Amino acid sequence: MSTGSSDTPHVALFDYGAGNLHSLAKGLEAGGGRVTITTDWDEALGLDALVLPGVGSFGAASQALAGHEARVREALAGGYPALGICLGMQLLLSESEEGEGGGVGLVPGRVRRLRARTVPQMGWNDVVARDMGDPVSGSLDGESVYYANSFVCEPDDPGVVTATSTVEGDTFAAALRTARSWGVQFHPEKSSTPGLALLRRFLHEVAS
Repeated sequence: MSTGSSDTPHVALFDYGAGNLHSLAKGLEAGGGRVTITTDWDEALGLDALVLPGVGSFGAASQALAGHEARVREALAGGYPALGICLGMQLLLSESEEGEGGGVGLVPGRVRRLRARTVPQMGWNDVVARDMGDPVSGSLDGESVYYANSFVCEPDDPGVVTATSTVEGDTFAAALRTARSWGVQFHPEKSSTPGLALLRRFLHEVAS
């Protein structure tokens, strides 16, 4: 059962067991949310929303998901709000070139290696919005955000992509949406004002 309120959504920040989630938790709190870091899927799916962070590798993260893929996919497809960040966005798909294991499978498609000479992509890059009306990513058009990634999402349906970025001629999904689940390939918690604004908009959607 949710323990949040319409004014202060209570979100589950899932911990795959790799990395420091402190900055993302602080960003969500600054955006108006209450955060619980958890490794328990019952707890994660019992709050107001789920945040899948961008920490670790696909293979290791998929181990934390193993056995729960179907229930997470059904919850998200049914309208449970979620935000996947970097690796968390990639976990919304089924599989990745990065390693073995499966994702949630909410978004049909695959995760591929970035087609650039310099990998990983580290630093700021511009965003072009494809869906200006999207309540979370629509206002990112022309903003610069912070990336730290070697892999990108390639959905089967390009219609789920709400924003793109390009590096060395490789245009990829910067953001996507299906149902009430959003994914962003960049790190909003490291993206200054535009990133914190995105977290705030996501929390607003959770509360609405």
